[in-house]
Amino acid sequence: MSRNPKKPTDRPVRSDDVATDTLGDLLDSLRLTTLIYGRIELGAPWGLRFPDLPEAASLYLVVRGSALLGFDGTEETTVLSAGDVALLPNGGSHTLRDGKGSPLHDLTTQSCRGAKGNVPIQLGGDGARTTLVAGTFRYGSGRRFPLFETLPPVIHIAASDPKASPWLSATVQLLIAESAARSPGGSVVVSRLVDVLFVQALRTFILSTDCKESGLRALGDAQIGKALQLVHERPIEAWTVEGLAHAVGLSRSAFAARFTELVGEPPLEYIARWRMTKAAELLRESDLPLLTVAERAGYHSEAAFSRAFKRHEGASPGTYRRDKQTVKRVS
Repeated sequence: MSRNPKKPTDRPVRSDDVATDTLGDLLDSLRLTTLIYGRIELGAPWGLRFPDLPEAASLYLVVRGSALLGFDGTEETTVLSAGDVALLPNGGSHTLRDGKGSPLHDLTTQSCRGAKGNVPIQLGGDGARTTLVAGTFRYGSGRRFPLFETLPPVIHIAASDPKASPWLSATVQLLIAESAARSPGGSVVVSRLVDVLFVQALRTFILSTDCKESGLRALGDAQIGKALQLVHERPIEAWTVEGLAHAVGLSRSAFAARFTELVGEPPLEYIARWRMTKAAELLRESDLPLLTVAERAGYHSEAAFSRAFKRHEGASPGTYRRDKQTVKRVS
């Protein structure tokens, strides 16, 4: 999570450190909640179709065997082997099967909920065995932050990938063991481990050469990642392009161009969007007066804040708060 250094230059810039701090802040604002599918034991021939859940991501770990991952409407597939992790950050209706042509079983949200305990789902025939641990993550904020919008449909981390952190491998092994143990409290442990695996998969992708699109790639860049860290630690500071460029040791023009290339939008637009994201979070989850929310978003005028918030969210702060808190009470 965010820290409060005395000065921007108090400690050396390390891309892996920067990525971890800012990524944690982003994930916290997304308000991820976990719905565990649990352990799924399958015998060939088998096939599963997972529903398209709005504002959700999915993650799969192949414990043993193999699987073909595909998306509805496309012919492309990803081959998953034992120990592999597949993260689908943007969700979407998708399938897992032992081979092309195997019949598909529709796995609804309710049937998946049944695997939250220690009893696995068992499906398929009498052929070769495959075991999966699966989970979904709902973006509780109702919208994904722009840095996540350019992620690929599938982040595939192979068990043999030399770029993967040893911690990811250790988490995988612990998750495999815990999901099979059926010990008291096992479902809670599996839930927490899947949460950890989600973050580790994102971190591995960010720091790899496979991360080529603008967005989260910026977190793996020492200078732009440092600028993002400063913005996230002190979002209401009167940042300027010049000030951020100086803090990370770049000229104004070089910083602006590099920031826009890696993040996908200019620095001041990103800062404004992040402030509104944090303001929306306060409106959803607190009863703070609108002026206090405005001040925490960097505005000294409630009217100016209301205009900016309406441009960002399409509704005034008061209307947004009423709508979101009504939905919260009903659910």
